[in-house]
Amino acid sequence: MGNIVGIDLGTTYSAIAKLDDTGRPEIMNIEGSNVTPSVVEFTSATSFLVGETAKGQIGFFDENIADEVKRSMGSSGTQYEFFGETHTPTSISALILKKLKEDAEKAYGPIDSAVVTVPANFANEAREATQAAAEMAGLKVDFIINEPTAAALAYAFQSGQSLSGTFVIYDLGGGTFDCTVAKIASQDIEILTSEGVSRLGGKDFDEEITKIVSQKYKEETGEEIDLLEFTSNHAEEMKKKLSTRDKATARVSGTVIPVTRDEFNSAISNLVLQTELAVETALSRLKLKPSEITDVILVGGSTRIPAIQESIKTIFNKESKLFGNPDESVALGAAIYAAYKSDSKNLNPLQKQAISKLSISEAAPHFFGTLTMAHTNSGKLELQNSVIISKDEKIPCSITESYYTLSDNQTVVDCTITQSSVEETDPQFVTTIWQGDLDIQGGRPAGQEIKVTFSYSEDGKMKASFLDVGSGKVKDIDLDIDAEKNVDIDNLDINQFKVE
Repeated sequence: MGNIVGIDLGTTYSAIAKLDDTGRPEIMNIEGSNVTPSVVEFTSATSFLVGETAKGQIGFFDENIADEVKRSMGSSGTQYEFFGETHTPTSISALILKKLKEDAEKAYGPIDSAVVTVPANFANEAREATQAAAEMAGLKVDFIINEPTAAALAYAFQSGQSLSGTFVIYDLGGGTFDCTVAKIASQDIEILTSEGVSRLGGKDFDEEITKIVSQKYKEETGEEIDLLEFTSNHAEEMKKKLSTRDKATARVSGTVIPVTRDEFNSAISNLVLQTELAVETALSRLKLKPSEITDVILVGGSTRIPAIQESIKTIFNKESKLFGNPDESVALGAAIYAAYKSDSKNLNPLQKQAISKLSISEAAPHFFGTLTMAHTNSGKLELQNSVIISKDEKIPCSITESYYTLSDNQTVVDCTITQSSVEETDPQFVTTIWQGDLDIQGGRPAGQEIKVTFSYSEDGKMKASFLDVGSGKVKDIDLDIDAEKNVDIDNLDINQFKVE
C-alpha cells in the first residue's frame, strides 16, 4: 500500500507529511531536514537543484535561481528563462514538488495520492496553478485545501485536549498572511471566515533588514552596499537573531553594521499594521470581539518575530499559542486531511480509528458573481456585478439565480464569472476569471429567463452553468480546464528535468 501524503508548498519552505502506522501525523524527512527551501537552481537546460544547496547560491548565481515563485502563482504574465527554457511559477513549483515526491518515495515508498495546501486568500487562478504544478510533478492530487484549515486540523488533532471555542489561526509564513477564524469542538472544525494579505510575509521582513543595513553602510562608508556581500540569506539570519536578542550585527566588506530590535520593529511597523487590519476585518465580519476568541494559534515561521507576538497580545489581550513547529503544522494537517478523505481501505485499523471523529466544514474564501445590466436607484440601466456565492458561504455549495434577456430577438448572452474579496457591485473593482458567450434561441421577446448556477466544491474549485430556460441551451464552465491556459505551460514537459 502506497503513502497518502499532505504537502505544504510554501513561499520559502515546503514540507511533506503522512500518517504513520499508529495514526499520528509525521513529517517525511528529506535529506536530513523536515523542511525544504522552495528554491530552484538550474544547472543546465535539463538539470536542477532544489533546497539548501540552491538557497545557498542566492546572491551569487541569481541568474540561474528561482525563488518566492508562490507569490506569482496563477499569473500568466510571470515568466523566467534559464538556459533557453521558459518557465512559469507553476513549472518551477512543479520542480519543487517533483523533488519532494522523488525523495520521499526513495525513503518511504510510493505515493498514491496527495493533498496540497494553498493560502486561504489565494484566487481561483492560483489554486488552479497549484493543482497543475502538482499534476506536472506526477502527483495524484485529491484535494487542494487552505493552509489555515490544515493548521487548525493539526492543532485539534494533536493538542492532547478536548478543545471547545472560537479560535484564530494566525498564519504568517514566508510570503502570505491569513487570519482565519474557526469554531473547534474536539475534532469538529468549522471555518467561519478568512482574511489576509497575499503579499506579506518573511521575505518582506527580510527586505526591511536589508534596507536598514544598506542605509547604515552608506552612512558609515559613503558608498552603496554590494548586495553580494549582504544577500537575502544574510538578512534572514539577522532577522532570526533579532527574534531572540536585542541586537545583531552584520559584517559587510569589513564594516560592522549593528541593528537593534527596536530599529527592526520601527521598520516593519507598517507590515505589522497590515496584519492587524486583516485581523480586525475578520473579526468585524463575524461581529466578534477579541475577548470572545478562545486562543490564537500561530502558524508559519514569521510568527516567531517578537513584534508580531506583541501585536497579537495587544489585540487579544492574551498570549498566543505556539503549538509544535509552526513551519510544519500545515503539512501535518494536510496529511491528516489526506487520510480523512481517502478510501478507508487504504488505511490500517489504527489510522482509521485516529480519523474516525474528524469533521471539517470549509467556507468560500471570496465573493463570486456575474455581470448583469441592472437599474440603479435613479432608474438608469448600468452594468453591475451580481454576487451569487458570498464569501464565507459554507462549502460545498450550489446556488442558482435567475436573470433575464434585455432585447427582443436576442441571440447571445454574455457569460462572465467574477471574483472579489469584498461584496462589490461596481465591475471596475472585481476580477474577471472567465468570460464567454451562450448562443440562445432568437425570435423571442425580451425577458427570457437565464438561470445561472455557481457550484463551489469541497476542494475549492468553481463550476458554473448558464441555462437558457426556454430553449434548454446551456453553457457549462469547469474552471479547472483553464488551468493550463492560465499558466501557459502547454509546451513544457518537466519529465525532461532531472534533479542533480
